[in-house]
Amino acid sequence: MIEFLKESTFAVNEVIGRSWGLLKKHYFAIAGLCFLLFITSNTSGILAFYFSEVNPFLSVFMAFLFVILYFGAQLTLFKYIFTLIDKREAVKLWDAIPSTKELLYFFTGMVSIALLALLFYLVISVVAFPLVYANIEVSLMVNIARLVSAAVIFLFLLRVAFYPFFIIERQAEPFRALRLSFALTRGNVTKLLLILAFFAILHLLYLYFNYTGYPMVSTALSLLNSFLVAPLSSVVIAVAYRNMMDDYHGGDDPEVMKNII
Repeated sequence: MIEFLKESTFAVNEVIGRSWGLLKKHYFAIAGLCFLLFITSNTSGILAFYFSEVNPFLSVFMAFLFVILYFGAQLTLFKYIFTLIDKREAVKLWDAIPSTKELLYFFTGMVSIALLALLFYLVISVVAFPLVYANIEVSLMVNIARLVSAAVIFLFLLRVAFYPFFIIERQAEPFRALRLSFALTRGNVTKLLLILAFFAILHLLYLYFNYTGYPMVSTALSLLNSFLVAPLSSVVIAVAYRNMMDDYHGGDDPEVMKNII
């Protein structure tokens, strides 16, 4: 177990080191796309609030439009990072914009994930219901069901998180992309959790200093998260995907049941 953790930590360090080198070479291009995501997210919130007072239907339309723009920009960011990883010559941002088909596949996969997560929650709630007959309070039973559901759904989301990459790189259909992501992350969950922990620590430090009343430190960490951590996290995700693909020996149409554990 200790050796496995050492190997996982070394692999994570390698991913972060490689990502840092790539970010240093192309910082302004990657950070610019991250800033576009920030602007899109905040502008959508402001306009949605404004149009909700004017016309609810227009507010819904604007929200729908900004969802497409936001996730379209996010897919563009990852496609652009992949071109940088591949060291392609004459990289153009225009070539990284996802097609309508890729966006359709992406949103189909997203809706499928949401429905599956809801299904997991319902199944776990039904399974936990007999605990009421074991003289366990209903409130406690509900809390247990929610806790187990949260853990299962979190692991499920972690396993299927790379499905967009199979869509934009291999033009895989939504359900095949989900299965490929599930197969790709088999045996790599610990490494992914370590990567998440690395970025979570930085955000927790910001929350801690902000809560305990250290405005200068919290402001510095906020700037660090905005201008360094956000771009770096995008590069790390893309590099981690490529590293896992280098070690992937599964098929192009894997079965879910064979890749659960």
